[in-house]
Amino acid sequence: MGVTPAGKGNGGGWLLVFLAAALLGACGGTDRASETRLSLAETLAGADTAGYERALAPRDFDFPADHGPHPGFRTEWWYVTGNLTSTSGRDFGFQLTIFRSALAPRIPDSRSAWATNQAYMAHFTVTDVSAERFHAYERFARGAVELAGATADPSRVWLEGWTIEGTTSEPFPLRLRAREGDVALDLALEAGKPAVPQGDRGLSQKGPGPGNASYYYSHTRMPAAGTLVVGGDTLAVSGLAWLDREWSTSALSEGQVGWDWFAIQLDDGWDLMAYRLRSADGSTDAWSDAVVVDPLGVPTRLAWGTQIIMESTGTWTSPIDDAVYPSGWRVTVPGHGWSLAVEPRIPDQELDLAFRYWEGAVFVRGTGEGGAPVEGRGYVELTGYAGEAPER
Repeated sequence: MGVTPAGKGNGGGWLLVFLAAALLGACGGTDRASETRLSLAETLAGADTAGYERALAPRDFDFPADHGPHPGFRTEWWYVTGNLTSTSGRDFGFQLTIFRSALAPRIPDSRSAWATNQAYMAHFTVTDVSAERFHAYERFARGAVELAGATADPSRVWLEGWTIEGTTSEPFPLRLRAREGDVALDLALEAGKPAVPQGDRGLSQKGPGPGNASYYYSHTRMPAAGTLVVGGDTLAVSGLAWLDREWSTSALSEGQVGWDWFAIQLDDGWDLMAYRLRSADGSTDAWSDAVVVDPLGVPTRLAWGTQIIMESTGTWTSPIDDAVYPSGWRVTVPGHGWSLAVEPRIPDQELDLAFRYWEGAVFVRGTGEGGAPVEGRGYVELTGYAGEAPER
């Protein structure tokens, strides 16, 4: 979900060209394709909208249908992150995200089983806190011949053996499975709280123009349990996960170069989603947004800069190209008494993949609801800070 700064040209076109090349080369197999670097900010701002559906008005989500794909929109993702602890007390973070991208508005007129207008990409990461190791992997596949795809009933999205699927006719409990080499994850997730429609009844406006928006909902607190394989050990783990579902055709506006996104789960049962859209001059874009969710699942939107204030407290420099990311934050929600210090579990959680971005587990400590002491965990995503791909 993030990457290099937006630059010239049609971002959607860059994504389509990249995926087409990757899929033709890999024929559905894994392919790191690290010599090509993409910008998700460009992708989400692409001007090529003809023939695609667009997010134009608020809507009521329809479940289980909206757990499934929306192929009329150009871009979509199923995004799960979480923090886990083993029975022996070792802490881990994880991400499993599956992206769908429409290569054209309509399916090609062909009888071939390989014919499709849908391409898929997935990212799988594990943060091993005690070992200070970050594992990151990606895969690509065509949305054909069962290599990758998505369905609503049963609820399932997959790319080869990486899957996010309902275990019954209902989407929950949700099962996550991914394996790459000697790193593997197998988790069952419960809903925890109801789905939270983000923005205005699910319409997450990210710019002033019609269609500069996505449809977006979250499950902000999902009890998780299962097994994790890492470092030669098979561990029983449990913790909390977060699910984001988002689809759009051209969400971002010209001049928006990236975002800082936060998912925070406090031990008192409160959750926070916040994203700061960044303009080319480094300022906070007016379309940034945030919401707090109480222990019963009731959301309240916050106005950026007054009802929520976020300040960076440090930086981390990538060893790849000296890109400087914020690292550490002070988050204040005055109306609720919150003053939270947010710190990465380990500094280097940068994905050096087709998209290059920082996405990692964080620890939270400070004052929560009513000013009471609180701790928590979460995930932060930082896009648009990394430069172009180094020479290889």
